[in-house]
Amino acid sequence: MSAASETAAVRPNRWRGKALPIAGALSLVVLWQGIITGFAVPQYIAPSPWDVIQAFGSQSTILWNNFWPTLAEALAGFVCGNMVAALLAVVFVHSKSLEKAFYPTAVFINTIPIIAIAPILVLIFGNGYTPKIVIAGLICFFPTLVNMVRGLEAVSPASLDLMRILSANRWDVFWRLRIQSSLPFLFAALKIASTTCVIGAIVGEWIGSDYGLGALIIDATYNFRSPLLYATVLLAAGLAVTLFSLTSFAERRLVTWKTGAVH
Repeated sequence: MSAASETAAVRPNRWRGKALPIAGALSLVVLWQGIITGFAVPQYIAPSPWDVIQAFGSQSTILWNNFWPTLAEALAGFVCGNMVAALLAVVFVHSKSLEKAFYPTAVFINTIPIIAIAPILVLIFGNGYTPKIVIAGLICFFPTLVNMVRGLEAVSPASLDLMRILSANRWDVFWRLRIQSSLPFLFAALKIASTTCVIGAIVGEWIGSDYGLGALIIDATYNFRSPLLYATVLLAAGLAVTLFSLTSFAERRLVTWKTGAVH
């Protein structure tokens, strides 16, 4: 088969791969509208898709004014949480004593539900941006720590022996071998963190805040502003999907390989 024929055969499959998710989403919207219309569901319980679209237009100022604080908190938590996790992973890999001493503590902190930690952080830091950033950072921290440690240690003994034969020092081994092997693991964690950081920011806003998407969700719920509630939830989901897509894009540009242990 010629190259042109192969390209022609692949193109319909590519379009089909893009069309199917769109068709699936549209079918769910149609089902949603059908349930609202068929069962005459009141708007304050569940709005129709058109009501939500109208809310995006009529309540756009409120939505965007609360979107930017949540975005800032999520991004700051994403950067801080992942940076601390990556640095701590490097320390653990180079000092097994410190890993044995503090890794169990990290596991213990991870077992505490974030909704239980949030009030403590609000009491310590107040109702400003800081507790929301810390919460978003904490929810990103553990997956990145685990994956980064695993990635830094996922170096084949043969590669390490080769580096020793070439008289590579510890710094060379770290930058030329360990960091390269850890990148697929790191981005696997970053893709998880890119969505959970939004959850962390919103949870922090639930506990004590009068701004942000989390606070707007609470306000819309208790005031039975159902279209605004659904619009806020969709905006938060869109933020998480956007951050995930950006992280995946960065992965495709920076990581052109994957080790067999990464799925």
